[in-house]
Amino acid sequence: MRPLISIVIPVYNESDNLAALTSRLHLILETVSGGAFEVLFIDDGSRDGSSELLDAISLGDRRYKVIHFSRNFGHQSALQAGLDAATGQAVALMDADLQDPPELLGHFIDKWREGYEVVYAIRRNRKGSAWKRAAYKIFYRTMKFIAEIDAPVDAGDFCLMDHRVVQILVSLRERNRFLRGLRSWVGFKQTGIEYDRPSRNAGQPKYTLHKLIRLALSGYIGFSSLPLRVAAGLGLLFAASGFILAIWAMLEKLLRTAFAPQGWTSTIAVILFVSGVQLIILGVIGEYLGRVYDEIRQRPPYIVSSRIGFSNENLASADQGEAIAVSTIGR
Repeated sequence: MRPLISIVIPVYNESDNLAALTSRLHLILETVSGGAFEVLFIDDGSRDGSSELLDAISLGDRRYKVIHFSRNFGHQSALQAGLDAATGQAVALMDADLQDPPELLGHFIDKWREGYEVVYAIRRNRKGSAWKRAAYKIFYRTMKFIAEIDAPVDAGDFCLMDHRVVQILVSLRERNRFLRGLRSWVGFKQTGIEYDRPSRNAGQPKYTLHKLIRLALSGYIGFSSLPLRVAAGLGLLFAASGFILAIWAMLEKLLRTAFAPQGWTSTIAVILFVSGVQLIILGVIGEYLGRVYDEIRQRPPYIVSSRIGFSNENLASADQGEAIAVSTIGR
């Protein structure tokens, strides 16, 4: 029987959170779905015993399924693997650290039954360090400004989507994925629900500064060509400024006025400044070219080492999603 809802949960070294997560999630899902649910844990190369705990959970209840990656491929790849394997009429994405409250799923399903095909959570308030809150605030607002899509502010990956939307997302096989952006790009009838995002239940955040920057770049570059247009505009501006300065210097020399430029300090300063701008522009172009290179190589976004709790029908569905661009090893 096809489940009403599939829950996709990436897991990377979350052994301290799995018991509390499963307890709260199970209670909610039994209530809102009448027991017709599946939970897909994506083990993203955990090394703290999470893999064994997930297998034990699956053996205790076959509605809980586990996909083990061959190594750590990242949060966005884990979410994609869950979308590839999900069979529910609706699919929800959430984190394993309980910063995405399972109790909000009931409100998601209510909105879905009202006819909304995408229901996402909007972070009204969030706990955490001041610098991270500021960074997220800046990112979402700059993304809203430069993106060529209507990206909601303060909306992360925590959401519920109709299976029709999920099928379209599965067909989009970009390597540098930014799912919350793709979710907005596909359109359909969408709405947001505000909530207060709590602190982690236990453990340390898995998104380091480096990973957050890479995710932000995927958003900026994947959904806007504004950085390239800014680079072209800066090039035109400095070329015109250089031409005007050259004409001015030549006229001053010919007319032998008292304002003829002297010395080399200002010249060196201008050269260094313009050279720095050129390097920045090359860096922007290089980021776009790097993304193109990733797409050309056609490497899979993840590799599955094993699956636990899947029936033959589930495996066929998952393999159909993976066959587009994903390699798998083992079963």
